[in-house]
Amino acid sequence: MGKLLFLILLVAGPIATAQTTIRGIVFNDANNAGIAGVVVSDQASTVITGVDGHYEIKVTPGRTFIMISMPDGYRGGYFKKIDTNTSINFPLTKTPVPTEFSFIHASDTHISEKSVDRMDKFRELTNKLKPDFALVCGDLVRDALRVPEEEAKRYYELYTSNISKFSTRVWSVPGNHEIFGIERHLSLVSPTNPFYAKKMFAHYLGPNYYSFNYGGIHFVGLDDVDYEDMWYYGHVDSLQVSWLKQDLAAVPAKMPVVTFKHIPFFSGGLSLTTFEETGPGRTLERENGVLQFRHVVSNAHEVLGLLQTHPYPLCLSGHYHARQKFIYESTGQNTRFEQTGAVVGNGGEGDIIMKSGVVLYKVKNGIIDEGKFLPLD
Repeated sequence: MGKLLFLILLVAGPIATAQTTIRGIVFNDANNAGIAGVVVSDQASTVITGVDGHYEIKVTPGRTFIMISMPDGYRGGYFKKIDTNTSINFPLTKTPVPTEFSFIHASDTHISEKSVDRMDKFRELTNKLKPDFALVCGDLVRDALRVPEEEAKRYYELYTSNISKFSTRVWSVPGNHEIFGIERHLSLVSPTNPFYAKKMFAHYLGPNYYSFNYGGIHFVGLDDVDYEDMWYYGHVDSLQVSWLKQDLAAVPAKMPVVTFKHIPFFSGGLSLTTFEETGPGRTLERENGVLQFRHVVSNAHEVLGLLQTHPYPLCLSGHYHARQKFIYESTGQNTRFEQTGAVVGNGGEGDIIMKSGVVLYKVKNGIIDEGKFLPLD
């Protein structure tokens, strides 16, 4: 109950409006010993804790959270709101570093009162398999894009309530359906609304991008859904690109990196759907005058360029409601670009039905297996 109450009461502000300095310590809660080498960030700039676990960061104006990249062998809260206090500490619990573990890749829960049974199936399967954690790649709620505030809040509260019932940790990133109210001709929401756009996600779930370490792998949750005026499109914004570069610089060069996000970098899903020139589901979007595919990430090559500094075996996404595997036989490393089915139900087009389900991955000594797709029905 305490976990749920924390999630529901979390607010997106106050936001740092002028550059301030925040100091604190990341420490082992059992003996108060500081933890060295932990990356601390305000989602714009990063610093690393010293040998005594202390850090000092100059907060970029406009930032909402201080967060840490959870170090391997620890668990606990990974972010806190920036408020009037200038001291933010992170007490963590030490745990064994596993050489073998498993995790679930899920996406597109689209939760509403009518689809809670789908989340029940997802939770029951997860609790039965007992993975170390689950990654949920966006479109968590039925819709926040084009509905009034109270309806969007109701969906978010339903999602946070349901993930609190999982026996394992659930890491969530936003999809296009989490961007509150931007289709204003339908939502009738003002841009001055305090929850507008990505502020509602922050209110209920915290940072929209972050990283953590587990079992010798660096996991990065990205927010790759950008928006201009009333329309979303696949894109990783420049602030996040800058943060990612700093985050990766603190990761050992031989440590594998796995990303999880909503819109895929590359996808066969484009060939499964009809091209629409107009409307909420249209295929194309002009970004700064350049025509782009809206449902893949337009600056994928820029982001992938940063990720070439480390082994990058797996890139996880959702969005197309279909289990897909996509790989280039390139001269560089061969990253697997994989998507999973939608928790909310079957996907597909015409006579091609894509099963609802999740993927279970097993990891041994840093090597990720091929993954097993598990239908929910």
